[in-house]
Amino acid sequence: MKQFLLLLSVILISSCATQKAINPNDVEPSIDAWHEAAAQADFKKYFDLMTTDGVFIGTDATENWQIAEFKAFSKPYFDKGKAWSFIALERHVYSENGVVYFDELLDTQMGICRGSGVMKMEDGNWKIAHYVLSIAVPNENVSSLTQLKKEWDAEYMKKLRAQ
Repeated sequence: MKQFLLLLSVILISSCATQKAINPNDVEPSIDAWHEAAAQADFKKYFDLMTTDGVFIGTDATENWQIAEFKAFSKPYFDKGKAWSFIALERHVYSENGVVYFDELLDTQMGICRGSGVMKMEDGNWKIAHYVLSIAVPNENVSSLTQLKKEWDAEYMKKLRAQ
């Protein structure tokens, strides 16, 4: 009986152990390849690096793209041979319990942007499950930007509140 209880204790302790942290070197190549696929207008590769239920949140308040919508929106840009080019300037990768999330500063056609995302393993590969892109605005420019978009924001907020 003692041996059985000891074995049971070992099994319980093992099953409660925290999962090993994921090495950023295991996921960063997928993020880099995803950005590179957009820069090369490689539609198939770009979307193969996203999960089948992926989400892309763009810089415009209306851009909350589920994967099928994002493909439809993006296809004309990729077909013209010019999607977008995001080059990571800085990136931080975190993991906990098998979930990977990251943030990055990017050199883009819009200047410095910030991206953040969640990755998950799908078909044996790390893929983008959720990505949020935002334009980085220096604090000293926030008042000017707020004024610039004030009317648009007011109209869009009315529309959202009416839903």
